[in-house]
Amino acid sequence: MGKRIGYGRVSTRGQERDGNGLKEQRIKLTEAGCSEIILEAYTGTKMNRPEFNKVLNMLEESDTLVVCKLDRFARTAREGLEVVEMLMKKGVNVHILNMGLIENTPMGNMLLTVMLAFAQFERDCIVERTQAGKALARLREDYHEGRPRKEIPADFLEYVARQEAGEITITDACREMNVARPHWYRWKQLLA
Repeated sequence: MGKRIGYGRVSTRGQERDGNGLKEQRIKLTEAGCSEIILEAYTGTKMNRPEFNKVLNMLEESDTLVVCKLDRFARTAREGLEVVEMLMKKGVNVHILNMGLIENTPMGNMLLTVMLAFAQFERDCIVERTQAGKALARLREDYHEGRPRKEIPADFLEYVARQEAGEITITDACREMNVARPHWYRWKQLLA
């Protein structure tokens, strides 16, 4: 009998909604008997994810890949089917805790295809709602795309003088001001 390797994923580290956080996934995967659990915070729209690739490379014949929910594994039907097909050809079982063991049978393949289609549909609806919300926001006069711009600190010119005198590096100045280097260059250009 092979190993049970668990994989958990959230889109962002702060995502803890609907009981899908990494902590909850780890608990469920442990309860499912996984000997090893790999977790990551990475977008589900890409199948090429660092930790997921690590899991795929670890899996051997008679092992079982265990995930809590289908949307933690794949968001597009095509890519999800390709990975499951590749794993099944390798002799790896796929167990999705809220669905069961995906068997390499016509019924198992049909169930997986339908569930992946729903996962992709859900993802597409999220994108559509996000785009609609952005379009509405753009109609407001006070709308600004992206993060708010950082104001130039009052002591910025002092840092510039110290940097030009060789007393401090740009990296150190940015660290002290708690800003990224691109801010330094943009502010210098604005003040030139």
